[in-house]
Amino acid sequence: MKSVLFFPRKKIKVKKIFSDFEISENFIINDVKPLHSAKKNDITFFDSVKYRSMAQNTEASICITTEKLKKYLPKSVIKVSVKNVLFELAKVLKIIYPTADIDYPDLSLKKPNKNKFKRVNFGNNVLIGKNVKLGKNSSIGANSIIQSNVIIGDHCIIGSNVIVKNAILGNRVVIQDNCKIGQKGFGFIPNNKQNIKFPHIGRVVIGDDVEISTACTIDRGSVDDTTIGKNTYLDNQVHIAHNVQIGSNCMIAGQVGFAGSAKIGNNVSIGGQAGISGHLSIGDNVKIGGGSGVVNDIENNQIVMGYPAVPLRNFLKNKKNEQN
Repeated sequence: MKSVLFFPRKKIKVKKIFSDFEISENFIINDVKPLHSAKKNDITFFDSVKYRSMAQNTEASICITTEKLKKYLPKSVIKVSVKNVLFELAKVLKIIYPTADIDYPDLSLKKPNKNKFKRVNFGNNVLIGKNVKLGKNSSIGANSIIQSNVIIGDHCIIGSNVIVKNAILGNRVVIQDNCKIGQKGFGFIPNNKQNIKFPHIGRVVIGDDVEISTACTIDRGSVDDTTIGKNTYLDNQVHIAHNVQIGSNCMIAGQVGFAGSAKIGNNVSIGGQAGISGHLSIGDNVKIGGGSGVVNDIENNQIVMGYPAVPLRNFLKNKKNEQN
């Protein structure tokens, strides 16, 4: 995966960040990463026993967690025990990434330099930010905005009135009109006096041959990335929240909504207006009926329907009982 820095990152030592905690080491923090991808000198976080296996294998140097959960972390990890993990994480992210809690306008936007992008076709009123990379034989429709540091692969088609920020697109990606890709997700810590905005430092990463239809919104990740696998198709008005991972060869019908950190396998089909709750795992080859509400994990090769979504056989049986 290409390493692209979309947000300015401060170099700062551990003791300055965690000044209220007794920490003997004082190395410079490299980054803030999820349990599974954190490396030496990274900060990570662990707030649910559901992620115990990831916690046991994390390579992070320091972890924000709770007294009950810290026992699952490796001995080598420095444990910062707190009452509210996400609240403390938000404060840390704000220190290291001071501009990631608000989507500030990209003031570097300009008309594309035709000499720089000789093999790209542009409609009227297109604006391009700094350090954008556009692949050969790609087309960008009228009034679309590609913000700084975005990478778009070869043979891509970006429709009109599209905004792409904080994103990496593969080859032959199609994004139809009025889509918004890479904006900050709906993340904050509720507070009676003032809600605490949760900085979103992740990206949107879209694989080859993905097609995204009209008026879809795809939020960037909060700490992890939001990802869409190869050859997946989204119908109109689909919303994908932060950190959602969608596999390859999926077919998602109109107005489906994915809550944050849902993980969708390969070859999954989802009918229109279905809703997927956050932090769920949907297996491979799953079919979800239209209008369903998924509130539990689904294993591989299942067909489900209803609210809450249940195996199709149970759904039909329940309907028959209701009619009787």
